[in-house]
Amino acid sequence: MNNSDLIVIGAGPGGYRAAEYAAKQGLKVVIFEGSEVGGTCLNIGCIPTKTYVHSASFAEARERMPLVISQLRQGVEGILSHPNITLVREKALFQNHGILAGNETYTAPNIIIATGSETKWLPIEGVKADPRVVDSTGLLNLNTLPKHLCIIGAGVIGMEFASVFHRFGSEVTVIEYLKECLPALDSDIAKRLRKYLEKQGITFKMKTAVQSLADIDADVILMATGRKPRIQSDFANAGFEYDERKGITVDDNFETNVKGIYAIGDVNGRQMLAHAAEMQAVRAVNHILGKSDGIRFDIMPAAIFTEPEAACVGPTEDQLKEQGIAYECRKSFWRANGKAIAMGETEGMLKLFVSPDDGLILGCHAYGAHAADIVQEVSVLMCKHTTLSELADMVHIHPTLSEILSTIA
Repeated sequence: MNNSDLIVIGAGPGGYRAAEYAAKQGLKVVIFEGSEVGGTCLNIGCIPTKTYVHSASFAEARERMPLVISQLRQGVEGILSHPNITLVREKALFQNHGILAGNETYTAPNIIIATGSETKWLPIEGVKADPRVVDSTGLLNLNTLPKHLCIIGAGVIGMEFASVFHRFGSEVTVIEYLKECLPALDSDIAKRLRKYLEKQGITFKMKTAVQSLADIDADVILMATGRKPRIQSDFANAGFEYDERKGITVDDNFETNVKGIYAIGDVNGRQMLAHAAEMQAVRAVNHILGKSDGIRFDIMPAAIFTEPEAACVGPTEDQLKEQGIAYECRKSFWRANGKAIAMGETEGMLKLFVSPDDGLILGCHAYGAHAADIVQEVSVLMCKHTTLSELADMVHIHPTLSEILSTIA
């Protein structure tokens, strides 16, 4: 039987970050990965998708993607080569007396589950039998560019692929059940982005439910209806609470109801973002070590890498209204920014929400070139309880896109 201080199940962004941080704090760590290190994000998610976003053609994207993945995977392998970390390339299974992997049993006083997520498939008849239907992994592995790509779902995955494959030359149709795309984004920003993409030639069918695949005229159909926590049947052996749809139940330290067992990243269903998983890893390890931290999980920025990109942090305007929170909305536009005009990137708008009482920044939603970088700045300001008047006193380089934010103040 192999003993250690910490067992980590899954070597994605949350898992390898937990292992790295714990090892640097002096803990002996065993981390299990039954597939490739790096998880969904590196191997079949955000990294290959962004490689497509930043490639000029489908052929270039297909050529660059394995090179980018390989380089980053080697980086993760390097992280996991720390002397306090043992990487076991086996799937880990809970048993009554420990973790079984291969023919070995492993034990530790603390276990962090980081098994990630998987594609959520709509229950449409024939969806698994239709050779045209792929998930994001299948789309990334296509060898030929689809003539007509139909995307079911206008969330982050659907919108990013719609933008990319339209630029590559595919005819793209997006079908969405809701009235607007990107529900996490402010509805005004989301609508403006969708309308811009429509003008570029992407077809959107909003408030439309897919009843039958036979009605879809396309040579490739992408199922982009979200992801769900990857729940293993062996979890039942560990005694912690979980839901097949919502994920593993955890507290604010990401500990389950079983002391010493934690769940971080997509598998707990809280914030399904790679950077959220990394910070949850830090919080979980800190709790194991008895350390406190100031991580603000209520301030979680996110980005959508369409063209132009979109990003957000904090509540939408609709959410502020629903929650009865007093606010003022300040707007700024890319077309009024010197750098944006010089770049030829004048499409975009930013909305900043502030408290009318003290000017405290409540949130920011935007679309336009490098929107993610600008929203990241707002995220930092929010973590430091910055007010609008304090923002007005901060110098911004001229000419930069960040002046889109400073002009509001």
